[in-house]
Amino acid sequence: MKWYHQIVEKNDDITESQLEHQVMDKNSKYFGGITNQATGIPSPSHTGTCSVIGSWVCSYVNADAEYYHSHELAERMELALDYMLTQQHEDGTISPGWTNYHSPPDTAFIITGFAQIYWLLQKDGSRLAEKVNLFLKRTIPAMLTGGCHTPNHRWVLTSALSHLYTIFEDPALKERAEQWLQEGMDITKDGEWTERSNGIYNSVSNICLYHTASLLGKPALFQYIRENLDMMKFLVHPDGEVVTDYSGRQDLGNRYDLTPYHLIYHLMAYKDDNPQYMAMAELALDRLSEVGPVNNHLMLGYLSFPFLQEEKVEKAELPKEYEIFINENYPVKESLDKMDEVGHHSKIVHSSIHPSFGAQTVRYRKQNRSATIMGMNPSIFSLYNGKAKLLGTQIYTSFSPGVVEFDAIHRIEGGYRLSTTLEKGYTGPLPSSYTNQEGERSTWYLLPHQLRPPTHTQFLQISVDILKEENNWTIALQTDPLEDVFIQVVFIFNQEAMIRSDGVSEIDKNNYLWKDGQLNIREGNDRMSISLGAYEHWQKSLGSMNSSENIQECRVNVLSPVNKRFLITI
Repeated sequence: MKWYHQIVEKNDDITESQLEHQVMDKNSKYFGGITNQATGIPSPSHTGTCSVIGSWVCSYVNADAEYYHSHELAERMELALDYMLTQQHEDGTISPGWTNYHSPPDTAFIITGFAQIYWLLQKDGSRLAEKVNLFLKRTIPAMLTGGCHTPNHRWVLTSALSHLYTIFEDPALKERAEQWLQEGMDITKDGEWTERSNGIYNSVSNICLYHTASLLGKPALFQYIRENLDMMKFLVHPDGEVVTDYSGRQDLGNRYDLTPYHLIYHLMAYKDDNPQYMAMAELALDRLSEVGPVNNHLMLGYLSFPFLQEEKVEKAELPKEYEIFINENYPVKESLDKMDEVGHHSKIVHSSIHPSFGAQTVRYRKQNRSATIMGMNPSIFSLYNGKAKLLGTQIYTSFSPGVVEFDAIHRIEGGYRLSTTLEKGYTGPLPSSYTNQEGERSTWYLLPHQLRPPTHTQFLQISVDILKEENNWTIALQTDPLEDVFIQVVFIFNQEAMIRSDGVSEIDKNNYLWKDGQLNIREGNDRMSISLGAYEHWQKSLGSMNSSENIQECRVNVLSPVNKRFLITI
């Protein structure tokens, strides 16, 4: 029961710390809400006031908690629930405040957690269960008619509908969930969801589908969860951070750990008697600093599924040495080619296409060394040697101004090759049948530009070989013979890294031109070196310089045709 007691202690800490953040001014429209410490305003969202309600209810109903049946806490819970009922719109939705006003999916996030809260309060005999029931009942019209923005929102909605169906037994709720499920699961066979969000939305889809599968009796859905959990075993750095280098969402390039995966790994470990899932669940608690939003709340999970408290499944050793090619055989190009047939013309109202779904990724790890090779992504390579980290590698050109994203990754002897062909040309005048014969005024954006004939189309073939030999990595950049294309290779490091080189000159804060010699990078006691720099043109930047104060960038300038090799030694 070690994990259970760890989570109880953390939840009690959160319960106590949030008491001072509740708005107690009866004249405030936010009375009862929990003030967001970043905005100064309470939010009736799954990550805001609702998450705190989840912690408070768990501390109140749990006999092992410090605040068990605390009269003061019961009063605070009631104020918070009254705040939620006040913030709920007439259509049953809530508006989180930062965006998504009158939002069915944001309301759905809450429903999954509030349904569990309702059952816990009901079992405890608390009259507050009636307030939670009222909130849930009011959401039904929005859940029966409401839509989504993102791929994961569909599974958030099905989870909400499944919980409401279980409580209120309205067949229309189940039918609506079935409508969403009929669209099919947006996941590759290697376990990657559309949004490729290892830091946030993988765990959202996983836990929501677990609830849906359990409540609606759909065991086939568990397989998709397994596929993602199996993949995630290979997307964790030695220090416990998850790989976010290529995410399609806001976790891109930011630091996240496995905490949001703890509950789903533990649930699936129990379901499948899977020792590796149990080990991943343990790893997910290594950095426990919060118990999560109300829809994926660790303490709620342990009380709603009390079998988790016993830790009955054995743990196995997790892989620490591997080389795995994710989505190697996924037909990305074929899928993208079919988009023209669908009819949305690559535009989805209030959402994103996520065209990198199924993009190829190579993951390598050997003890405390971790590398990622990425296709269809602004960064193509990252390498961690303990605390010494090459966070990313980008290539910019003047041919098609901006960063190069490589179409594909192929295995070659000793490593992998990323390749792409850039194309840029011109277009001629419109056919006379589509122009104003009298040459009067026209509006540029009203002309049928798709009918212009192409002229003078040019191509640039570019490839990068990433090779490994013992403790060395080689990045070999090549282009075709086309001359005088400005190219810039950008190496990205942590702000904390100590970078030493005689061949570096500063552009501005955290941005450098690496003109010659070797880069020596050190963080803590860990090191790596990269050689050699170059300065074949004077361009300071061929793309927007990253404004983040958390990173440093070293830029290498080369001119086509290019045959340039960088040697990384660790």
